[in-house]
Amino acid sequence: MKQFFAFVKKEFYHIWRDKQTLLILFGMPIAQIMIFGFALTNEVKNAKIAVLDPSKDISSTALIQRIEASRYFDILKNLQTQAEIEDAFKEGKIKLAIIFPQQFREDLLHSNTTTIQFIADASDPNIATTLTSYANAIVQDYQQEMDGLNKLPYTIQMDVRMLYNPQLKGAYNFVPGVMAMILLLVCTLMTSIAIVREKERGTMEILLASPLKPILVILAKAVPYLTLSMINIASILLLSVFVLELPIEGSLPLLVGESILFTITSLSLGLLISSVTASQQVAMMISLVGMFLPTLMFSGFMFPIENMPIPLQVISNAVPAKWYFYIVKAVMIKGLGISAIWKETLILSGMTIFLLALSIKKYKIRLA
Repeated sequence: MKQFFAFVKKEFYHIWRDKQTLLILFGMPIAQIMIFGFALTNEVKNAKIAVLDPSKDISSTALIQRIEASRYFDILKNLQTQAEIEDAFKEGKIKLAIIFPQQFREDLLHSNTTTIQFIADASDPNIATTLTSYANAIVQDYQQEMDGLNKLPYTIQMDVRMLYNPQLKGAYNFVPGVMAMILLLVCTLMTSIAIVREKERGTMEILLASPLKPILVILAKAVPYLTLSMINIASILLLSVFVLELPIEGSLPLLVGESILFTITSLSLGLLISSVTASQQVAMMISLVGMFLPTLMFSGFMFPIENMPIPLQVISNAVPAKWYFYIVKAVMIKGLGISAIWKETLILSGMTIFLLALSIKKYKIRLA
């Protein structure tokens, strides 16, 4: 064990002497979290929604059919009670809930006015605003058609409620995305050059001749970066709370624990890249190009995954950032507990074990 800690100490010295590494480790997270664009407005299609229709009359049924027929909405659930609404949002499968009044058609016929309530998941404010606008347009179009058949104009009022982010701040969406991107890119990039650097400097022979087992050599490379990544996690959370005014609604220990798990997943991926490459340039290229685009496109941070073709949705499941992005939004924004994210936690744990085992298997104990 003494030899293992000696290797960890040596790796710390390597990091502190490399000013560029320190700049990437600590400068990149702070710069990205401070200057990254707040959000992009994209068209949303096939958004999963829930409908609560206690009236079940001709008018409400016709309006629901019109909503479902549009390319923007896909009715996932037909709710029976008000109590089911919150549970549907906690499951994370729906973006919008539409609630009809008890006597929708009768209110229209007798008083010529009624109200439909829209409840949107505003943890992503752009999608929430877009979906409520789409639904509002469909309702207004239906209202105009009814007006043409009636002497007195009908009025269908929309009561819009934004869950989790009533002020529609962009930080509620981009902070979880930037956290996922920073931890994955920085950890993967740094560890991807850890082993290959020894090869280029000619010190790999010393490591191979040491009595340490391959798994301990690999872990010794990862421990310093894990320690420094915990500082990054703390700095991101502090900036989010005190600079961007983004509260942590859920359990802070749970959020930190999940962040450490995701960091270990990223470190394992970086160690795998380092084990199979022969130069630092190649390792850095694979880490930056191979990780940046999938993280940006397939995590759900910039572009809704449900808008993508089925093959791309399947590919997105292999991107660790997708699962961490969901975890951060669920814990930090929605205030949910482990019961809501256990599946994502198991997936990240499985990825970590698989990547670490593959790294050990690919670690060559001979240079020739």
